[in-house]
Amino acid sequence: MGTRDWRPRDWRHGARDDRVGLVTLYTARPPSRVLGVDPGLTRCGLGVVEGVPGRPPTLIATGVVRTGADEDIAVRLLAIEREIERWLDEHRPDTVAVERVFAQHNVRTVMGTAQAGAVAIVCAARRGLPVALHTPSEVKAAVTGSGRADKDQVTLMVMRLLRLTDRPKPADAADALALAICHLWRAPALKAGRPTPASGADQEQQLPQVAALQHRPPQTCPAPQAPSRALPGEGATGEGLPRDLGGHRGDHSPGEGAA
Repeated sequence: MGTRDWRPRDWRHGARDDRVGLVTLYTARPPSRVLGVDPGLTRCGLGVVEGVPGRPPTLIATGVVRTGADEDIAVRLLAIEREIERWLDEHRPDTVAVERVFAQHNVRTVMGTAQAGAVAIVCAARRGLPVALHTPSEVKAAVTGSGRADKDQVTLMVMRLLRLTDRPKPADAADALALAICHLWRAPALKAGRPTPASGADQEQQLPQVAALQHRPPQTCPAPQAPSRALPGEGATGEGLPRDLGGHRGDHSPGEGAA
């Protein structure tokens, strides 16, 4: 009897055609434009990129909003708001990506950063644009492959991905472009609900669950069987010497026999 071929009739072409079709559908998505905002009062980085996931993005614009440290906080925030509005009018992004602010030792610095980030969020919400918040570790992992990369490594990868010959200056501009690239590549996974590195909000949602596990009553475990011979330290006398050094069976229960 001849052997039966277990492979489907169109195994040579069918599977390959399916894969090609999936790849074609994936790369045929319309390009998305993302405005990345690296918030800060003194320097607020802005960067716009356009592209599709899995492909090198295209640089649209990059810049920095500067405000004087001696100016009133209201004047500084208003200047940032006006410039972000101008960028939204000029470049018309589909999404705004803002760096998620984490607590730092310098409370004054983190407060100013959070205020500038809130201005960007309000500008986007006023136009009905979706806002995405990404942690610095998420941005580094998306751009360089390592969540512990330093700023120089992030800048070099941004230059390589955007095919730039010069470094974006200052560093806030490079950080804004990295934010935009991060969201451009992570957006499909976020929409599909696939697991991604935990963001600050995810960690906050996990905290009650972790606390519940920490306060969960201990599980009942089977009592360990008594050893056939007393272990060193069992039934110690008042001088701290073991009572069963001669190899006698330790018939006493743990804790008994102490002087």
